[in-house]
Amino acid sequence: MKWNSYTIETTTQAEDLIVAMLDELGIAGAMIENNVPLTKQEQDGMFIDFPPEMGEDDGSSRVTFYLDADESGKEQREALLRRVMLGLEELRQYADIGTAAITAGETEDIDWINNWKKFFSAFTIDDILIKPTWEEEAPEDAGKVTIEIDPGVSFGTGKHETTQLCIRQLRKYMKEGARVLDVGCGSGILSIAALKLGAGSVVGTDIDEVCLTSTWDNFDVNHLPHELGAFYCGNLIDDLALRETVGGDYDLVTANILADVLVPMADALFACLKPGGVCITSGIIDFKEKEVEEALMAAGFAIAETTYQGEWVSITAKKE
Repeated sequence: MKWNSYTIETTTQAEDLIVAMLDELGIAGAMIENNVPLTKQEQDGMFIDFPPEMGEDDGSSRVTFYLDADESGKEQREALLRRVMLGLEELRQYADIGTAAITAGETEDIDWINNWKKFFSAFTIDDILIKPTWEEEAPEDAGKVTIEIDPGVSFGTGKHETTQLCIRQLRKYMKEGARVLDVGCGSGILSIAALKLGAGSVVGTDIDEVCLTSTWDNFDVNHLPHELGAFYCGNLIDDLALRETVGGDYDLVTANILADVLVPMADALFACLKPGGVCITSGIIDFKEKEVEEALMAAGFAIAETTYQGEWVSITAKKE
């Protein structure tokens, strides 16, 4: 199946108006491209360690939408395009929409949700097997601790160095029946790993609602009862209500995020642990190791161990 793409040359001032107009016409999923720099808040919210390189922001924007290229729907498609053009002319009466020139193109249908699966296959982290839900377990993997993952649209297959560092530390510091807090749970892989390694219960947080859905889906895939977990959407740094809901007295906290998020979160992580508890942090690019270490110590932690994989760092700290 093919799609016709249509790109409207416009301005950053008008891009949201155009997307709203398209939505009213039943055209959903428009893509916006511009050179507006990300704010610090947006970078933190998206967990961006290295902001993308952009050209100079000249106020221009490109809004692209897609329509079915099936020849049988040609008349309806052309009628819809006429309505788009009329909509643009209406917007021009009260907003600077630029030229509003429309460039047409054609693209193959891409299953964005599922095409990435060809790059995810089973692998092991020591004696732990992590495999996608669509693969059968190989005979030679019998007896391993098995975690099945379908990341869906959230981050977390376990292949990234930061996740592997966390799982190895979970294996090392886990105590039977431990209460675990998974900050930035993503696909739920660390929560599931914790339960498979002996945790009694897990609580997780993430700033993206989609991650909570993915986590529960992966609980089901691994046949884990929902009563073993509780997951919430929010940011522990500044969401006091979330902190109160999550509570404290955890035996182990894992935070596989990024250095720029871990630094302001250090105090919250410390407050979540009971005395003697362990905090496993990861997602730290090597040149930010010292910055995170200093933040953890300033919060009251004692550094127990630092481990490395590639250019990534995991710091394990204790609340003494």
